[in-house]
Amino acid sequence: MKLTVRVWRQTNPTGGGRFEERRVDDLEPSMSVLELLDKMNHDIVVAGGEPVVFESDCREGICGACGIVVNGRPHGPIKRTPACHQRLSSFTDGSTVTIEPFRSGAYPVISDLMVERAGLTEIMQAGGHVEVAAGTAPEADQDRITYREAEEALDFAACIGCGACVAACPNGSANLFVGAKLAHLAKLPIPASERGARAAAMVEEADRLFGPCSLHGECAEVCPAGIPLVAVSWVNRERLRRGVLGRDS
Repeated sequence: MKLTVRVWRQTNPTGGGRFEERRVDDLEPSMSVLELLDKMNHDIVVAGGEPVVFESDCREGICGACGIVVNGRPHGPIKRTPACHQRLSSFTDGSTVTIEPFRSGAYPVISDLMVERAGLTEIMQAGGHVEVAAGTAPEADQDRITYREAEEALDFAACIGCGACVAACPNGSANLFVGAKLAHLAKLPIPASERGARAAAMVEEADRLFGPCSLHGECAEVCPAGIPLVAVSWVNRERLRRGVLGRDS
């Protein structure tokens, strides 16, 4: 199998970028998009060139580091699948595949396909944590939680923080990400004790760094963890709850 890769090259955050075309041969349909980049980089290095910069870590769909845009879609053509699991079988032999970085004002390009996604980390630092004094946690059967509540919390906790939702949103909103984190922690007894303060801090940070949500729905379509669109409602739900009750819990 062979493909022509049209890849974005940009040497630094302030310099202009451009697309560069390279033909890559000896590919297998079972290979992932990241393995396509690996093969292309091998060919570039052998020829004495500079390899394409991109991020990856676990390559198991868990870490969220591999975010790129493939043929205009965050991660790639297969819905709700991270780039590391997008297979070349989705493309026709001999076709052209365009690969570029996540496009969002909140994600400045560092180099080539690597972008700065620190905004998501700053939201989590603002309130996506739980403060519990060591040794004070209750017994496991003391705080009752139903099976349904636990499963719902785990569904929202599945978010891997890849940031594809922001790249897919016309407004560059992070509300799917923020809502998933708020819902996950609000549904559990111990984290819920800081529910109000968490909502105020995280939503304020998201408003500062990202765009508003207009319910276009593209975010849920590209989310590799399958976070449902209802997660965005948790942002305003927790914001209003904090405003009405006026307390940190």
